[in-house]
Amino acid sequence: MDAFIFQKINALALRSLWADSLGIFFADPFSYIVGASLIIFLVWNIKKYWPMVVLALISGSLAKGITEIIRLFWGRPRPFVENNVNLLIDNINSKSFPSGHASFFFGLSAVVYFFNKKLGLVFFAASCLISIARVYCGIHWPFDIVAGFFVGIISAFIVIKVYKKIIANRSLICRPF
Repeated sequence: MDAFIFQKINALALRSLWADSLGIFFADPFSYIVGASLIIFLVWNIKKYWPMVVLALISGSLAKGITEIIRLFWGRPRPFVENNVNLLIDNINSKSFPSGHASFFFGLSAVVYFFNKKLGLVFFAASCLISIARVYCGIHWPFDIVAGFFVGIISAFIVIKVYKKIIANRSLICRPF
C-alpha cells in the first residue's frame, strides 16, 4: 500500500515545470519560511506567546531527536535508493523512516494549536504541504510521513503535559502558607 500511494503521488512529478517548482519549494525552502514565521510571530506578540514559541521549538526538537533514535534501530532506505523514482531534490544519504521534517513540523504545529487554534490550523496546513511535497519529490515514503506525524504529535503531547505540570506546581509553590 505504501509503495502504491508513493507511486501515485511521485508519478505526477516531472510532468509540469510549474508543479515541480512548487513541489521543490514546499519540500525544502518553505520549511525555513514556516520556522521564520513562528519567530516573527513571537516578535510581534512576545508578551503573550513567548511560551508557545519556546515550547513549539522544544517539541519540534524532541520530535527530531526521537526520529533520529528510531532511525538507529529501524532505518529504511529512501525511495530513490530501491526504486526508479522521479527525484526532484538532491540525494539525501540519511535514512527515510520516520520523516524528520514531518515529525519536527507536526510537533511544532501541535503546540501552536494548543495555544492558538487558528494559527495552529495554518501551521498544520503548512506541515501537510511540506510532508506531501517530500513524497512528491521522491525522498519519502507515505508511511514515513505518517510515522513522523505521530512522533510529532506525541512529542507535543509530552511537552504540553510537562508544561502544564510545571505551571501547576509553580502556582502551588508561589502560594503563601
